[in-house]
Amino acid sequence: MSLLEVGAAISVLLGFEPPSTLSYASSEKLNEVLMANPFIRPHAVFLLEINGFGDKQLEVGSDDVFSSALKSEVVTEDAEIQLSDEDDVSLVSLNEPLSADMEFTDKDLTDFASWLGGSYVNVASEPLTGELTVPLANDVQLKLHMSKKADQEFTKSIISLIRNVERAVQLHEDLAGRSPMPAELIKGRFDGFKAFQEHYGTNDIVQRGAELLVTSVSKIYDFLQRTYEGQIVGVVVFNGSPAEESDMMLSVKYTTRPSPRWLEEKEGSRDSVLIAEVLLVRRTLAWITGIILLISTLMGVWFLLYMPITRDTLLYSNVKLD
Repeated sequence: MSLLEVGAAISVLLGFEPPSTLSYASSEKLNEVLMANPFIRPHAVFLLEINGFGDKQLEVGSDDVFSSALKSEVVTEDAEIQLSDEDDVSLVSLNEPLSADMEFTDKDLTDFASWLGGSYVNVASEPLTGELTVPLANDVQLKLHMSKKADQEFTKSIISLIRNVERAVQLHEDLAGRSPMPAELIKGRFDGFKAFQEHYGTNDIVQRGAELLVTSVSKIYDFLQRTYEGQIVGVVVFNGSPAEESDMMLSVKYTTRPSPRWLEEKEGSRDSVLIAEVLLVRRTLAWITGIILLISTLMGVWFLLYMPITRDTLLYSNVKLD
């Protein structure tokens, strides 16, 4: 599939029309992926682009959400997700910087470790210098030392992703009372693994870090599935050789709806004298028609009130035809 086809699929999942430039072959691919009934759409999509992540690193587990997901090789190119109107879509970015009062602490690392079934121990007096231990598949453990900048930044990037997802869920709960409910697009780009891989190279710890990331994304998606009661689709794009730019490969484009055509005269299209003459003729015809209808109504009422109460000779006579 191409990114153009992925963007078109996201547009359809959100309840919008695919781009008119979509080819017949691409439409056939969408028919194989999407349900045929246009009235069954989740209207919510979780889109995440993970940079610096190869195909081999994805094969790290069998019990995560990716084991049963639809997988396809995507041709890397810039594409757009076309949406009809900003008022019909709730767009939440997963790359929003966290506020100053939400700085990372040892408690955040402890909660993150507990969320993954691991532990965080800090015996030093300085904060954010402990050791994070996370269990992985096949009884393997990943140990990240927060005193190392690469380990700390990688862990912080995952926790930041989780917090932004929680912010998106809070917005979803705030929008629950609106009618009609707008479509929701939760999109973001994860660059934390790219820096982690550049620091360690091809070490085994990189493969374990990839498994930690896949497990975290899988648990995030399970959390979204429970919150949205299954009415959300996850689209995760793994880019093994990302570009240096910080923009996402799938950008959002709003297409304006065609304005309705009103039957009205545009100012300046005709001479003002001619317009005045036309208005005079229209008003004269309207007044004359109204007066004629009024007189006809009054005459009909008068004739009905003063009509003689006698038998009509034509109606009550026996007419014989020769």
